[in-house]
Parts: sequence; structure tokens; C-alpha cells
Amino acid sequence: MSPVARWSAVLIAAVLVSGASHQGRVPPASAAAQEDGAGLFDRHFVDRTMRVDYFHSGGRGTEIVALDQVVSDGPWAGSRTRLVDDLNLGKYLFEVIDRRTNRVLYSRGFASIYGEWETTAESRERHRTFHESLRFPWPRRPVQVVLKVRDAEQSFHEIWSTVVDPDSRFVNPADRAPLGEVWPLFENGPPSEKVDLLILGEGYTADELDKFRSDARRLTEALFQEEPFRSRRGDFNVWGIDLPSAESGVSRPRAGQFRRTPLSAEYNIFDSERYLLTYDNRTLRDAASAAPYEFIEILVNEAQYGGGGIFNFQATAAADTGFAEYVFIHEFGHHFAGLADEYYTSDVAYETGAAYHPEPWEPNVTALHDPARLKWGDLVEAGTPLPTPWDKAAFEAGSTAAQRQRGELRAAGAPETRMDELFTAQMELETALLGGMAHAGKVGAFEGASYEPTGLYRSEVDCIMFTRNPVGFCRVCRRAISHVIDQYSRP
Repeated sequence: MSPVARWSAVLIAAVLVSGASHQGRVPPASAAAQEDGAGLFDRHFVDRTMRVDYFHSGGRGTEIVALDQVVSDGPWAGSRTRLVDDLNLGKYLFEVIDRRTNRVLYSRGFASIYGEWETTAESRERHRTFHESLRFPWPRRPVQVVLKVRDAEQSFHEIWSTVVDPDSRFVNPADRAPLGEVWPLFENGPPSEKVDLLILGEGYTADELDKFRSDARRLTEALFQEEPFRSRRGDFNVWGIDLPSAESGVSRPRAGQFRRTPLSAEYNIFDSERYLLTYDNRTLRDAASAAPYEFIEILVNEAQYGGGGIFNFQATAAADTGFAEYVFIHEFGHHFAGLADEYYTSDVAYETGAAYHPEPWEPNVTALHDPARLKWGDLVEAGTPLPTPWDKAAFEAGSTAAQRQRGELRAAGAPETRMDELFTAQMELETALLGGMAHAGKVGAFEGASYEPTGLYRSEVDCIMFTRNPVGFCRVCRRAISHVIDQYSRP
């Protein structure tokens, strides 16, 4: 039986598990099941995914969360043993709590478009609404779902909660018919024991689906050439979904190109010409529900440089730019492990320049308030100074010049090949410059990170989260990625 056929069989079984006498609802756990010492998952959940959709609205000093719908999202593909998140990543955290015992049964940290938008100047001037989802195993009994957000000092506090009764008539247990064909890139074991990555095609016509499959294989193989993905390949399954578009490409507002694509991915998020995401979370989730997944990367059929990545939500990459492999891997680092951007000389939509920086939750940047308690201090060799000196002025001079040239090329409407040539020249210069510095290859605390030239620090002088240079992930980033792999693939 093919992997897709097996998943379809599980999907059918998940629908039938309730039995006709329960009108499609999940039966309660028996007393015997609770008394015989069965595992937490079997006592409290069944092999299906519940999806709680909600609207996250705010702006001008307000914030409102409102329930949209509760639906089935296919069989449960996640871990059955590592249910409570201990990674402490994400701007947000949601918890699924047993109403009878007040015990946390499941939790996950994540980030969101809303969370990024509220750091832009626009959020002080107008209101906006974003659609978001929480996914967790289907509970056997009523649960409380609690949404928390970090405050200025990175402590979590509740902003919204709702009670979900799986037997309620307001909960839809029906599974959506697949919106596209699911196919495996590679499969190493049951979804519940592996990290499941889903690649969705966007802006590929029906005649271009072979190109999508080729692009997906090429970029996935590039990801698994980088450590720690290379060594941990056996811990992953990778799936693809064909979603044919009526026209090639996606919307590029600054270029006057507009499309109606299956997932509504577009450039110019937050008015940044290279930032590429979809705002249409409901459609994205509906499409993804046909396959087992924890992580999503949307592959866009465009040559314009661009991409995006949000922790535990989505990543995107333009497939035909000369730096597609870099973008695919870099953005997946954001999405998969909550890695921060380490660069600080590029234009961004977020407000920067604060006088004080609390310690970031991202694992690869620090405010270095107490060097003796540096969160990656165990990787720092004895004798390495903190902060760690590097030729910051020389790097900034070259990067600023390249940013100016980039702006000129964009303003002139230059072809993407010219942009690729600029990036290649910049990469060659920066690789040599950074690689020749006194503390190159060492872990320390190098000032300049997360869009801030001062006050925030990265762990190595170079990393794929800092430049496009062919240096891979630094040791701190590799460790953070490994911890996430463990969360989904280890018993």
C-alpha cells in the first residue's frame, strides 16, 4: 500500500472511530482504560486532530481574540508521548487543560503574523484582523484551551481561553476532502514517530506540476545537506501537495502583478518587497489537512527574491531565484526552531532602536545582560571575550553599499539576474571578510543581531541566519534545531 493510501485509510478509520451511535462524535474513555495505567495520550485523546480557528484583532492599543470554528483536521500526526512543550520558544503558548483535573494535557509555543504586525508602526495607526489556528489531539472529554502571550520581560500571561466540548453540536467532526494530491518525497516511518514536513506548491499551473515536484525535491535535498538535518534525516518524513493555479506566479503588488492563487501567497507583506507569506490561514490549514504534518513550507513559482518564516506557522521561498536554496533553508530555520534573524543592516518593517532590550526568547540571540549566564555559555571556549570583538565597521560599510545597490536595482526594474549577481558578489566579499576575523569559527557574543546594530548579540561571527554565505547553521542554531527534532521524533 502506498504512503498516501495508508494515510487515506487512517483518515477513514479516524472518521469511523466514533460509530454511528455517536453521530460522528468521539466516544468517552472507558473506566477500565483509565484504571489499567494506559498512557496519557490514550486516556485523554483519540487519533484525530482538532483545530481551533480564531480571529486575532488589534491595533491602536486594543487586542481582541474571538473564536471562529472548531473542526476536524485529519488524523493526528504528532507525537503521542511528548505532548507538553518544554522548549520555551515562541511569542505565544497555548495549553489544552483537562477540565476535571486542571492538568495541562498538551501545549505548544508558536509565533504569528499578528505578533509581528504589532511591532510595526501601522499597528499604532489602524486596526487589523488575522486568522490563526491551534492544532492538538482530539480530546475525549471537554477541555479548556488557553492562549498566552509573553510580556515585555518574556513571562507568559493569559489573553484568551475557551472551553471545547468534543461532543458539542458546535464542533464539526467531519474531515475536509483533499484540496490537492498528496505525494511523498521521502518517508522514514509512522508520522507519530517522525517530524513531518509538508511542501505545498503555489503559483504552479497544472502543466507546471512536474516543475513543482522537481523544485520541491531540489530544495528539500539542499535542506538535508545542512547539519543537523543531514545527520537527522532518518527522523523526518517529507510530503508534497499539488495545488494547481490558474496562472503562473503569485501576486507581486510592487510589480503590478496580481493573481488569485490557491493559498493567496503574496509578496509585499508589511510593505516589504521581499517578504512573502499568505494571510489566508484557513485555506492553508484546509489544504494541509490532507497530509500528516507539523511544519509547512510553501514553495512559490517565482524568480523574484523573497520568502518568509514564522515559528510553528509557515515558511515560504521563491523557487527560481539564484539563492532559492539559501532562502528555503533560512526561512525554515525561523519556522522550525524559532531562530531569529541575525542580520541588522537590511531594511525591515519592524520598529527598531529601543533603548533597552529584554532577553529574547529566540535561542540564537541575546541581550547579554549577564555574560556569566549567557544561554549558550557552555559552548564558549575558555578565554573567549564576552562581548566578542569583530571588525563590525568593515562589515557594515560593505553591507550598506550592497543595500544601496540593491535599492537602485529595484528602483530601475532590473531583472532578477542582476540581483543574483549583486548577491553573489556580496557573498564572496563577506565570506572572505568574516572568515578571516580573529574569532571566526568560535562561539561568543558578537554585537549586531535581530535588526539591531547595538544591544543584541549573535553567537558566531557568521551563520546562515546572518548572511547568505555558504557557512551553514552555527553551533547554537544547530543545537536549537536538534532540540525541536527531538520533541517530535523521540519517545
